[in-house]
Order: sequence, then C-alpha cells, then structure tokens
Amino acid sequence: MRAVWPHGVYYAEPRTVTNLSDCYFYHTMEIPGYGLVEGQWDLRDGIREYTGGLDFDGKRVLEIGTASGFVCFYMERQGADVIGYDLSEHQSWDLVPHVLADSSKESAERRYIIRKINNGYWLAHKAFRSKANVVYGTVYEVPAAIGPVDISTFCSVLLHLRDPFLALYNAARLTRKTMLVTEILSPNRDATISPEAGPQPMMEFIPHLGEKVVDIWWHLSPEIVIEFLRVLGFDASRVTFHSQRFALGQKQLFSVVAHRARGRPEI
Repeated sequence: MRAVWPHGVYYAEPRTVTNLSDCYFYHTMEIPGYGLVEGQWDLRDGIREYTGGLDFDGKRVLEIGTASGFVCFYMERQGADVIGYDLSEHQSWDLVPHVLADSSKESAERRYIIRKINNGYWLAHKAFRSKANVVYGTVYEVPAAIGPVDISTFCSVLLHLRDPFLALYNAARLTRKTMLVTEILSPNRDATISPEAGPQPMMEFIPHLGEKVVDIWWHLSPEIVIEFLRVLGFDASRVTFHSQRFALGQKQLFSVVAHRARGRPEI
C-alpha cells in the first residue's frame, strides 16, 4: 500500500505486470514498449469530447470506473491528480440476476475478467510512468476517506449499475466543484421524445426475458442525468453529443458537465 487514511482505507499497491496475455484492455491505446493494444472502445480521436471538454489542469479528480486507464492517463497528461476507482476481483460485478443466467458462473467469470482489467491498468500505469493512485471497491461504498476532489467522472459507468443515483450520490458528497457523466445515447431516444413536451427525463430498462443481458441495466437520457445531478446540488452547464469508436461500430454518446450550484450545501 502506498498511503493509509483513517479507518484503514488505502491506495492499492501497484502490481508488476509485464505480459500482455495476463491483461484485458477495455480501451485501445498505444503503450510505450508494447505498442498498440486493442480494446472495446477506441477513444483516441474523441477523448476531449468524451471528457466533456473539461480543463483538468491542477484538479484533483476521482475517476469512477478507471478500467484500463486510458481516460485516467489522459487526464493526468492534462495536469490532473487522479484517483482511479474500480472493482477488483474481491468485489462483485453489479450483474443483473437474470432468470436465464447461471449467476455463480457469471460472477466467477467476471471476477477473472476484472483481475485481467486491473492487470492491464497496472501494466499501462508503469509504462506511462503514471503517478495516479487507485482505490478498489464498489460504487455503493466509495470511502469518504478519499477526501475532497474537484471533479468526479462517470464515463460509461451508470448503464452498468443497478442503482446509478446512489453511485452519483457517493461521489457527489466528495466533489467540491464539477461532476462529469458520459453515457451512451439510447437508440430509441427519438421515439420517446414528445412533440409537445420535448425530451423527458427517462431511464430505459435494458434486460428482457428474450435475451440474456447481465451487465447492462439502463439507457439513461441526458435529462434524467441532469435531474439526478440537480438533486445532488449540481446545475448542468453543458450537455454535448458526440460519436466514439466501439468494437461493434460507432456509438452515439452524450456528456453532461454539471457544477456545484453556488450556495448549495455539500451532502
């Protein structure tokens, strides 16, 4: 462990990982000494849009769901002090308890994948000479001992969570200035827009009986994200739409940047 806070919460000890076969990469990136590694998401050309065009210079950032670290290392290059937060193999993925799924088997497979994702992060962390710290845990138990941060980011995270509002709450209580949420835009969005009322705050439940989806819970509209953040004391200052490269083709996404409203108390 590199640092210990009160109550025994600590930054994770870096792992020594040198073999690409021990890793799973969620992001495509060029790693010094290893070359190009390919993941599900290739954000290289769109990373500024993906992170809401925020200025990270001199900011302390809590990145929820750091995965392979591509976004983490980008923010660090922009001058941020980043605390990555993610699952390790000692926590359980927030899986949908689908009646067609073998929950024990799915959980075991996900723990194996999580360890390989963690390995990929640490291999890249060393190669990039990163100084970012990592805390492992679930989004439902983000430790207050992390301390205050300027910015918290949720990039392609909320769709994987049973309770996205609780996850936002747990980060918001540590966040002094800005929340960033980036999510996939629902392909059904046009069909849910009322000509009279316009776009509405909505959550679309993704799992259904005909298909065994166990790792995606929701498509959230930009409007529901805005309302979540307003309740937590952050007013949306900007909503942007952008396209990013995904393994199965281009994906349309949105980013909500919200700042703590002046005069609103911290949670």
